[in-house]
Amino acid sequence: MDGQITPMRTRVHQPCAACRMLRRRCDINCSLAPYFPIEEIDKFAGVHRVFGASNVIKMIQMVEETRREDAVKAIVYEATARIRDPVYGSTAAIFHLQKMIEELRSQLETIKSQVLELQQHRDQLLGILMNNVHSLDLFSDMHDPMFGESSKVQEDTVWDLEPGDERQRERV
Repeated sequence: MDGQITPMRTRVHQPCAACRMLRRRCDINCSLAPYFPIEEIDKFAGVHRVFGASNVIKMIQMVEETRREDAVKAIVYEATARIRDPVYGSTAAIFHLQKMIEELRSQLETIKSQVLELQQHRDQLLGILMNNVHSLDLFSDMHDPMFGESSKVQEDTVWDLEPGDERQRERV
């Protein structure tokens, strides 16, 4: 068996999804082969159902070669949308997205107004707090023995204590 030569298998060109579905011979120059490989026959089926094979070929040929892949993706998307919604097609998705954008803008405006309102409320509370702190500073300036260091008024103060009280007299 070592001396036996196996014949080389020639690679057979497989038809693209379009040629297979249309039952025609797919040659190397097939304009649909690069965009509809055999594994994606469902994509071509939808496109063929909505637009027809000859119209798809015409649309692809109208677009410059560098942008054809994007054009095919758009055609497939539109065909899928038309199958789902025969009346509006992809515009139904566009309308839905526009409605969502408007709802989100409305929510954003509501949240912005709430944030502004909360900031104003915070500023009012800070103002009240600062007024109260300022008032406490005025009280501490009076040298109250309860709030801080004593002044001349405190130095002269004598605490009257009962004889058994553990506290001692302060600054006599």
